[in-house]
Amino acid sequence: MAALVADRLGAVWLRVDTIEASMLRAGLPRSFETGLAAYIAARDIALEQLGLRRDVVIDAVNGVEEVRQMWRELARECAADQYVLEVVCPDPAEHRRRVESRPAPTPPLPAPTWEEVLHREYLPWREPTLSVDGRRSSEENLRRVRAYLRRGRAGGPSA
Repeated sequence: MAALVADRLGAVWLRVDTIEASMLRAGLPRSFETGLAAYIAARDIALEQLGLRRDVVIDAVNGVEEVRQMWRELARECAADQYVLEVVCPDPAEHRRRVESRPAPTPPLPAPTWEEVLHREYLPWREPTLSVDGRRSSEENLRRVRAYLRRGRAGGPSA
């Protein structure tokens, strides 16, 4: 969904998993630090792109408050609007089916197991978010995202 949104908006798409996978291909062992470094690298690249007045879409889980605060601070630092989009699958059986049948992520990142998805730390957001149902068509979700962005821009920054 993030890639589609970035493509349709002409925005820069930054995928944290791709950044971390690059670190692993370079020989770094997967760890908390490589995951954190991937988020920090995405933030620094986003800062440069926002400085060039480009819209940026960050593709990441963003499950904990510390990383969410990093994005809030970046938006404030750049005087940029921040919009939060969550892709959800409210049907647990369908969610599990999708997790277990999706293609492998960016090599060499291992695909998460259903148990890892269930036990991943993921806190509720403090700011307004748009949740889109991953079971719906990409085009339907894209229409909802565009409407969300229009409403936010009409009312000023959302974060």
